[in-house]
Amino acid sequence: MKNEVTTHDAPVLYFSHGGGPLPLLGDPEHQAMVDWMRTITRTVGSPDAILLISAHWEEPVAKVTGGPYPSLIYDYYGFPEETYRIQYPAPGAPELAEKVFQLLRASGLEAQNDRQRGFDHGMFVPLILMYPEAAIPCVQLSLLKSLDPEAHIRMGQALSELRKENLLIIGSGFSFHNLRALMARNRGERDVRNEEFDRWLIDTCTNESLFPEERARRLVEWEQAPSARYCHPREEHLLPLHVCYGLANAPALLVFNDQILGKMASAFLW
Repeated sequence: MKNEVTTHDAPVLYFSHGGGPLPLLGDPEHQAMVDWMRTITRTVGSPDAILLISAHWEEPVAKVTGGPYPSLIYDYYGFPEETYRIQYPAPGAPELAEKVFQLLRASGLEAQNDRQRGFDHGMFVPLILMYPEAAIPCVQLSLLKSLDPEAHIRMGQALSELRKENLLIIGSGFSFHNLRALMARNRGERDVRNEEFDRWLIDTCTNESLFPEERARRLVEWEQAPSARYCHPREEHLLPLHVCYGLANAPALLVFNDQILGKMASAFLW
């Protein structure tokens, strides 16, 4: 199994989207991430549409944004007033949303087409950096409130047919999401627990010697990884990765590994 994206496969990308709107405010602790997001489009290209799974939307069943012109949801608190006036007028993609809905249903998964829900900051903050012209139609897919890792892999598997189309599929989360540790601002100090989980995650996602069953087992049993619950006291920012893996079912490429807010964070491309 080759560790590369072929010309026939829509790229699947999991990344860490940073802290709220800080990447758009010139925050120096996001600079490596911002620089990377502004250049990764050279690799993933210009898709006809984007499907994004955000860590900031959880529902009892899988929901997809089906409206033609979704509004923005400023789901962050305590930031400067201008961050609540950010605009990203990307259109929706109702036909793609309907296809996502039908694929999930055809696989036996409960799903709903939500024509009222807007785009949260897990969507619009990174896309402002990647595609600032806001011309590419976008659809957002929710996580499941159950936070069941196996169920999220199944969601991805149900959507694998979408890789035959000229799409970009994004899992928008954060490979380290201990908010207390991030806010402690122990900058310049090594965080061994952060680093050991990051190494485990990189090996799990990129090691070509792993059989698919072993890679999937590791992701399902991610809590057994070194310092797992320290890095993810709650796993909603990790689970977009599981959807991405379910879509790709292959080893990934490590395309970002640097500090965000003083912690090592990673991004993967299939």
